[in-house]
Amino acid sequence: MRPSLASIVVSTSIVVMVSLASPDAFVASPAAAASPVDDRFTLPAPKAGRIKPLIVVVAETAGAETSDLIVPYGVLKESGVAEVRSLATDAGRIKLTRGLSIMADETIARFDAEEPAGADIVIVPAQASPKDARIAKWLRAQAAKGATVISVCEGARVLANAGLLAGKRAVTHFSAIDKLAKAYPETNWVRDRRYLQDGSIISTTGVTASIPMSLALVEAIGGHDVARATAKRFGVERWSSEHRTADFVLEKSDITAAMLAMSQVWTHETVEIPLDDGVDEVSVALKADAWGRTYRTTVVSTHAGSAPIRSLHGLMIVPDAKPQPGRYVLTTGPTPAVAQLDEAIGELGRRYGASAIRLATLGMEYDPPKRAGE
Repeated sequence: MRPSLASIVVSTSIVVMVSLASPDAFVASPAAAASPVDDRFTLPAPKAGRIKPLIVVVAETAGAETSDLIVPYGVLKESGVAEVRSLATDAGRIKLTRGLSIMADETIARFDAEEPAGADIVIVPAQASPKDARIAKWLRAQAAKGATVISVCEGARVLANAGLLAGKRAVTHFSAIDKLAKAYPETNWVRDRRYLQDGSIISTTGVTASIPMSLALVEAIGGHDVARATAKRFGVERWSSEHRTADFVLEKSDITAAMLAMSQVWTHETVEIPLDDGVDEVSVALKADAWGRTYRTTVVSTHAGSAPIRSLHGLMIVPDAKPQPGRYVLTTGPTPAVAQLDEAIGELGRRYGASAIRLATLGMEYDPPKRAGE
């Protein structure tokens, strides 16, 4: 069964055109035989002197994947089970992949000075430069200090480059798994799991897998009731690791559709996503991610002023521009973030057609949700 609009709960990035053009990208692997899985994470107690674990989400200043970074930050902050900070390799504006820019809470150097014991949990989104030597060295140091290190989507490339996946089982975005298996054969690249833990390493499949993974973390730290209440606020009923990699296949027709959309520059448009203090950063990230994957749009964040805004959970987002009349506007509302993602995919489908829906859902590796009683 292929993911449909009505079937969307959560998983990453349709990789760049290099991956789109690769024959490996559209060869499906057979689904593994069904076997019982344990969705529970095992985490060490917070380090000495901490009541709650300290979780950091780290990005290169050169850039990181939008939802990979913002979703765990927002979900974990909303849950209240941990102290959560955003980190960057350097000070300054970080341009994310789908029309959003942020300022991290602090640099990794300042964090190291303030927290010599290191973080309890480090979350690594897909990065603009996955082989950056500084971030690799920093991740090895955090792991040596006992941190649980989590890759989201193609953040697995960063962990593999740092040597943290050698001898481990790991998952990643469906379109990257074959290439990563060739580049890093010492890792056991697993299919048919949305997220998994191997010792002190946790990994996820595509972008939207950041949601169930984050909820599984909340459950491991704060218990099932806290996780269930948090999930409800985001519009999620279940957060299991169940997944079928074979449901996601990048066909030659998808590559053709993407190339056609990119080549028809006269049909491209700039769409705005308004920002104001208190905006739900998770809804904004998911909408920007989905629209940005149509290859028909440039997503621009807008605000009447030029100063950064503070999101609902305290993330500093830097607007790209002021609003301009005549542009298509993507609005966010009070409904849960996952429902807003579904609405966004329906909206972009009405505007650009079925191929745009398929590119967005494949790129985000969006799993069909399991309803109560299924």
